[in-house]
Amino acid sequence: MADEIKLPIQMIEIEDDFIGQRIDNFLLARLRGVPKSVIYRVLRKGEVRVNKKRVKPEYKLQQADIVRVPPLTVAAEPDRVSVKLSLVSELESHILFEDNDLIVLNKPSGMAVHGGSGLQFGVIEAMRALRPQAKLLELVHRLDRDTSGCLLIAKKRSVLTHLHAQLRDKTVEKKYWALVSGDWDNKVRKVTDPLRKNTLQSGERVVKVDEVNGKPSETRFRILQRYQEGTLVEAFPVTGRTHQIRVHTACKGHPIACDDKYGDNAFSSQMQQLGLNRLFLHAKSLSFTHPNSLTTMRIEAPLDVQLESAMSRLTRK
Repeated sequence: MADEIKLPIQMIEIEDDFIGQRIDNFLLARLRGVPKSVIYRVLRKGEVRVNKKRVKPEYKLQQADIVRVPPLTVAAEPDRVSVKLSLVSELESHILFEDNDLIVLNKPSGMAVHGGSGLQFGVIEAMRALRPQAKLLELVHRLDRDTSGCLLIAKKRSVLTHLHAQLRDKTVEKKYWALVSGDWDNKVRKVTDPLRKNTLQSGERVVKVDEVNGKPSETRFRILQRYQEGTLVEAFPVTGRTHQIRVHTACKGHPIACDDKYGDNAFSSQMQQLGLNRLFLHAKSLSFTHPNSLTTMRIEAPLDVQLESAMSRLTRK
């Protein structure tokens, strides 16, 4: 078939960055386009060999292992993302920090972090096009499509693993700025309403407060500036639920400006008259421990022109 490619036998020598990774996860990441069921089938049948021996899916790769991958049929990759596309080339100017281990990007609003659901590409596909020499580029965490700000990308598997551990241990600090409707109550410094995610038939995700079946969730808030039109707050999500900040502000009666899912139409219309045509939610800063140098990193992402312009037109209290 024209949309498939026949891969020959591969003999892969394991590099240091993959030591300790399970063989099934290694193959799933390396053989994109090969169905998961096929990978587990060839492992089960012993067609994948490590140092000429059969291995189980949970086998952990060792230094200098030689992995034999049998001939496979893989789905052809869609056309490579062109670096000539303005959306792609402009991402270069959004890089806030980069070294041999990771990238911190100021993600623009309106750009998904990855392709799919009708999108040809997202941030990660675009960054792989901009960095073709990188052996690995993977998202460490995600941001909603309409949210801008700090996004962390790993260049090595060891770095990805280290940063994921920090996220699990809640030692990564992510702070967001949000413009919400109304006069935020100074006493509301923590919101802990449990959240439940529903996925509609269309694939759209909708999150609701659910005291019975919701998952524990916590967001801490600090008032940055009060305006006649609303309040600028800083949000620190302790947990990382889908749409957490958006739902936690809305459930307290202060939805975020121009939120088309959980927002207030009158408030959003008022903000649109000030030139705001995007969700006013921005991942302002990111703090974490660098996986190799072990230094504390704190990266700040400046607001985009539209957010700055809208803020300048608000009336301070």
